[in-house]
Amino acid sequence: MGPTPHPAVTALLEAPTTGRLRPLFEGNNISFAIGFKHINYVAEAAVLNHFREAGLPVGALYRRYGLGFDVVDIHSRLGALLAVDDEVEAVVTPAVKDDSDRLRFKVELFVERDGRRVKCAGSTILVALRVDDHIKADEPYPAGLERFTTPRLGTGERLEIAATPRPYGEFTAGRGTTADPVLSELIGETNAFGWRWRMGYFYCHFNERVQMSGFLRVMEEVEDLFLADRGLAIKEVLDTRGWIPVVTQSRIELLDETIMEEELYTVYTVESVFKSLLYSTRMDCYVLRDGQLVKTATGTITHGYLHEVAPNQWEMAEFDESTVTALTTPRKVAA
Repeated sequence: MGPTPHPAVTALLEAPTTGRLRPLFEGNNISFAIGFKHINYVAEAAVLNHFREAGLPVGALYRRYGLGFDVVDIHSRLGALLAVDDEVEAVVTPAVKDDSDRLRFKVELFVERDGRRVKCAGSTILVALRVDDHIKADEPYPAGLERFTTPRLGTGERLEIAATPRPYGEFTAGRGTTADPVLSELIGETNAFGWRWRMGYFYCHFNERVQMSGFLRVMEEVEDLFLADRGLAIKEVLDTRGWIPVVTQSRIELLDETIMEEELYTVYTVESVFKSLLYSTRMDCYVLRDGQLVKTATGTITHGYLHEVAPNQWEMAEFDESTVTALTTPRKVAA
């Protein structure tokens, strides 16, 4: 038996919390709905609120104990639409396993619809407390918290490659490149799309590494680039077919650390098309270190389209033959 956990740690690990949150207007990209990325942002914000309610706000964790808050896994299922004006009831329930070195939380997001409480999303979120090696903790960790700390995220496992990357160019090199020998080697003959882009500081936190919200943004952007590459650019599809993209579930897991201004190699692979209604893709992200690739993140997302059958009434759209062909036909990657 170890020491009795600090009351704040006990609250963090055992006491559910409920917060009232609103999605950011930035997430209202199409019609009045909030997109998947910002639904995940709300789930993350709910966990941040849970830490505050327990008495361990993440700013104080960093200042007092030198610990950085890192979401290392977020898996969300999206149900009812979340609208731009909704107030969300966010319920966070700790679900930490006895032998785990990660903090695990179930997050449920509810909204009110015609007097009814409706669940719009559910997430499982894993959090690691990363020891910051360039600051010194002012005081010892609260009892019971140390098991969730780690000196780094991931293991640093490396993948040998034969290709030599093409020089990236200047900082102002736009949205990166899709033509690169390393991407070509990674993709081979698979039904995938590749993208290489430098990770700016605005994707990072704690002066150093890309945070989970940064990878949510990468997932959204690589999907946008992939669709344009396949002849399904979002604006064109919206204008010509009246289809609005919709996400039913997503997951991202951090496998290692991605450092500020490293070049991220993202491979976006179509895994399946289901009943001409949904398609699932896998995102794998790598950085190049000392001539070897380190896989730093992986994830999946399931997409479909909605179409408007009456004003503000939406139903799932069935893919036509050209859409299925575009999604399932591999394209040659330029080296």
